[in-house]
Amino acid sequence: MNKKQKKMLIRILVSAFLMICLHFLELDGWMRFIAYMVPYLIVGYDILIKAGKGILNHQVFDECFLMAVATLGAIALAIYDNGDYTEAIAVMLFYQIGEWFQSYAVGKSRRNISDLMDIRPDYANIEHDGVLEKVYPDEVEIGSVIVVQPGEKVPIDGIVLEGNSSLNTSALTGESLPRDIKAGDAIISGCINMSGVLKIKTTKEFDESTASKILDLVENASSRKSRSEAFISRFARIYTPAVCYSALALAILPPIVRMLGMNLDPQWHIWVYRALTFLVISCPCALVISIPLSFFAGIGGASKAGVLVKGSNYLETLSKTKIVVFDKTGTLTQGVFEVSGIHHNQIENDKLIEIAALAESASSHPISKSLQRAYHHEIDRSRVKDIQEISGHGIVAKVDGQDVLIGNTRLMDKYHIPYKECHHTGTILHMAINSQYAGHIVISDVLKPTSLKAMQALKKCGIEKLVMLTGDIKKVADAIGQKLGLDTVYSNLLPGDKVEKVEELLSSKPEHAKLAFVGDGINDAPVLSRADIGIAMGAMGSDAAIEAADIVLMDDDPMQIPKAIKISKKCLRIVYENIVFAIGVKLICLLLGALGLTNMWIAIFADVGVMIIAVLNAIRALFVNKL
Repeated sequence: MNKKQKKMLIRILVSAFLMICLHFLELDGWMRFIAYMVPYLIVGYDILIKAGKGILNHQVFDECFLMAVATLGAIALAIYDNGDYTEAIAVMLFYQIGEWFQSYAVGKSRRNISDLMDIRPDYANIEHDGVLEKVYPDEVEIGSVIVVQPGEKVPIDGIVLEGNSSLNTSALTGESLPRDIKAGDAIISGCINMSGVLKIKTTKEFDESTASKILDLVENASSRKSRSEAFISRFARIYTPAVCYSALALAILPPIVRMLGMNLDPQWHIWVYRALTFLVISCPCALVISIPLSFFAGIGGASKAGVLVKGSNYLETLSKTKIVVFDKTGTLTQGVFEVSGIHHNQIENDKLIEIAALAESASSHPISKSLQRAYHHEIDRSRVKDIQEISGHGIVAKVDGQDVLIGNTRLMDKYHIPYKECHHTGTILHMAINSQYAGHIVISDVLKPTSLKAMQALKKCGIEKLVMLTGDIKKVADAIGQKLGLDTVYSNLLPGDKVEKVEELLSSKPEHAKLAFVGDGINDAPVLSRADIGIAMGAMGSDAAIEAADIVLMDDDPMQIPKAIKISKKCLRIVYENIVFAIGVKLICLLLGALGLTNMWIAIFADVGVMIIAVLNAIRALFVNKL
């Protein structure tokens, strides 16, 4: 609880205490008026000031204006009629109680998001002559060597030069299990070093590092409003002046009609009281406060679970998703490739692997890395020349003066090399040396342990169609699709083909259904951008993911996908509950108020009671652990 909330709580308690005390004192006339104005002003002075400022700034119609008019009118009626100021003070008191609940709920949501803000580093250590000097992270240049000691945050993305340690990534992923790191590994900002001393060579500037990008993403999330929020904002702008004029008409027209048209007593005090009751009932606080709060709480709860949502509009879209399209490598599979076989080779296995590793030495693709690992020796780049990567085909290079082709069947066809088909499951790399077929290497990738469970969970979430896109051969793709129970599998796709397939799926889907694409964020940026909702999974440190995706899952566990959808559905369910409840209660009470069948106490419930219930309901969006 912050200072402002504590101060407001004290004002509420003091005002309530004074009201109870005054109830037992017998005061009359001006002494009674002055005595009751003390608790009224203690609890409501800021509302009166805000209402006055709104009038001066020509922004009249808001909840402060409604509360000020209703309570001051009730005080005027009390002076005129019976001297009972309790209702006027109670309206202001309960309104402030509702505001306090709303402030507390927003604070709780902000604390969830501010837990993520803990990834912001305060300093970086640079070593000079054996002494560590603390500098601001934004002063560190690319290529500098920084030192991260146990217990310190990693300030900037880089490569570990020296040291072994475990990293606490819970602020980024929501996972409590530490991750081991060693020399040669890439490391991202925002993690906490738990054990050993690490020397890191920076690869990015502070503003471009992962922590800065994620913080910017979360801080700007509230600027992207959902359709529900936009509707409520437009509704309030029209609704508030409408009810003010309706209340004015209710206070003036019936007495005039009674007096001039029916020759009856105008009963001004009765109709003014009804109009004031009507005003209190009509205050749109429950809607205006609880709907944005529900989305804010949903984003806060999601961030705590390692699901970063760029705006409430994306949370709303995710809840309507019916088709989920997956990239394969690194999303459904581990992306850790191993050489599992060599067939039809014309030279020794080790020699074929050596030539393949040298030809692939300039590529950072996981398959290339697997060949380099299988070689078990340092790569001598001087032996390789004229490397050319042909997208969707493979590599052309000169190795020890020999022309080498390594890639898929499309590469062999392009260069008219007869090749042998492979009947093993895996990614097949065909090789040719000096235009002669040299054999093929089988590279296998394995499914992530939770991929099958995630697909089953998505079906339970209401997803109607699961699709996989991959550049792998049909045999490998179909085998994975069958294991996971996918509805459709598209194989042998070039990068551009993935966009075309997503376009086809978008054009054929039902109008109100949404399509989500899930990728690893490295090569999938065009598809992530084109889908209704782009989800980058396991994207720590991936610039492409953070830039292109609408939702970033900070862990590489496929189970995060159904969890994100459940969070969005829960949030939207709470939003619709609050809309129906708030509007329903208000419409009933407004009708009863206009007919004189309610009093100010019912009006207080219709305004403040409904707001408190809606706010408490909105807070539920924060709790996402048991979904």
